[in-house]
Amino acid sequence: MWAGRALLVCLLLAMPAAAQELPPAGPPVLIIDSERLFFETEYGRRIASDLAQKSAELQAENDAIAAELTEEERSLTQRRASMEPDDFRAEATAFDVRVQEVRRDREAKTVELQTEATQARAAFEERVQAIVANIMLERGAAMVLEQRNVVLSVRSANITDDAVRRIDEMLGDGTQ
Repeated sequence: MWAGRALLVCLLLAMPAAAQELPPAGPPVLIIDSERLFFETEYGRRIASDLAQKSAELQAENDAIAAELTEEERSLTQRRASMEPDDFRAEATAFDVRVQEVRRDREAKTVELQTEATQARAAFEERVQAIVANIMLERGAAMVLEQRNVVLSVRSANITDDAVRRIDEMLGDGTQ
């Protein structure tokens, strides 16, 4: 019986010391706006800029190819009157085959760019997750929710500004 009381007293005396080691109490649930993290950090802006440039290049290629095909179609249409029907049909079929090949190639390049964008975003989220987790632990929170899923919260629960600053400090534009 004395041993049980002695153990209880030791535990009670040890509690204040353990409590001093805990992170400062903050909201148990924190909030982050992942869209802002992506578009307001140097790293996210660099990814978005790179992808926008690649998208513009792809669009310029598409426009040039479309102009070339339009000219080829116009030429075929103008020559039709002076061509034998079988010759026209053969050229028209060859043109259609070429158009379909170009369309498949362009669609593949678009899918490739979309895949690259998805992978870049996933790599960004993976790298910043540890930074967000550290902020969560420092604030003594149990979880972080996405802003889109929150109906109502106190302002101090949103850590987006702190996360943006810390990501910029730790990762810069993400190239290192």
